[in-house]
Amino acid sequence: MELNIGANIKRLRLAKGFTQEQLANLLSVSTAAVSKWETKNIYPDITALFPLAEIFEVSMDELLGYDQIKVKADIDKLISEYQTLKVNGNFAEASKLIASARKKYPNDYRIMNAYMWDKAGGKAGDHTETLLKNQKEFTQICNCILAGCTQENLRIEAINMKAKLLHTGGDTEGALEILSQLPDLQAPMLKEALFGKDTFEFRYWNKRNCYGLMNVTAIKHARIVWFDPLLSIAEKIERIELIAETFSETGQKKDFEFFCIGEQAIYSLLADMLTVGGASVEDVIRIREKEFAAMEKMMRLAESDEILYECIEKTYKTNDMIAWRLKRLLSSPHTQFAKYRENPEYMEMLSGWKR
Repeated sequence: MELNIGANIKRLRLAKGFTQEQLANLLSVSTAAVSKWETKNIYPDITALFPLAEIFEVSMDELLGYDQIKVKADIDKLISEYQTLKVNGNFAEASKLIASARKKYPNDYRIMNAYMWDKAGGKAGDHTETLLKNQKEFTQICNCILAGCTQENLRIEAINMKAKLLHTGGDTEGALEILSQLPDLQAPMLKEALFGKDTFEFRYWNKRNCYGLMNVTAIKHARIVWFDPLLSIAEKIERIELIAETFSETGQKKDFEFFCIGEQAIYSLLADMLTVGGASVEDVIRIREKEFAAMEKMMRLAESDEILYECIEKTYKTNDMIAWRLKRLLSSPHTQFAKYRENPEYMEMLSGWKR
């Protein structure tokens, strides 16, 4: 059996909050020796093993890694039981279980994360008193996860908690800055969750996220149809247009005008797919016309909707979506885009949308 002692020492050291220098001082060895244990998996002298186990408060088996498989299976079981209890609404019992698991396996990242969020009262909502009360413990857990854990979802949740702690402590700007480092689809959602549901900030991010999700959902729906191998091109066009028309019809109703976002996203995707695929000029012109019309709706709505205006500015670096699209269509070096520019009817259609 290959013993990965170096990785264990690093994991256990970080869980205790020790630097390499601090651990070296406790063992009366050099910092370089500790570094070699962790980075090159060089075994410590046998005389250092028992002190290491005592410092980390673990058994020799855990220090050496003999029982890792057994431990992992037990942790998997505990996490599964915890999640089942939560799903079934047995919250008190779930909290008791994860707190016990935390004592049993204080160095496991998954348990650290589950314990932290359970104690915090969940990821949504505003739990200011709880966060302030447990700030030191939560910060230590987050630092431990970010320093040693490679599992991306746990790292993201640690960043999320650090942002919540900053916001709770009054540094909302710092919290938003940390979350901005996350992927585009995750950062806005976590920013929304920073704020209480009765605040302006929550309403702002909730609406902005709604617009972003509208765009993504519309595109995903269209792609489901477009990449269906059982459908002909004609069937794909017909079905995707029907989806876009449904968005358009809904957008004509009061307070649902923002559905033009989905309409525009679908027509833009379909128009590009048809262009790249070398579809008939008639089809491309017809769909481009609908794309521009949907863009025009969005731009009109943005005149009275500051959040939509902001979303358009961020995406297109201008508030004139039509001008942005025309510039790309008229300058794209792509062979198929250039081919359509040779067609007088196509160019006449584009010219009709110039301002």
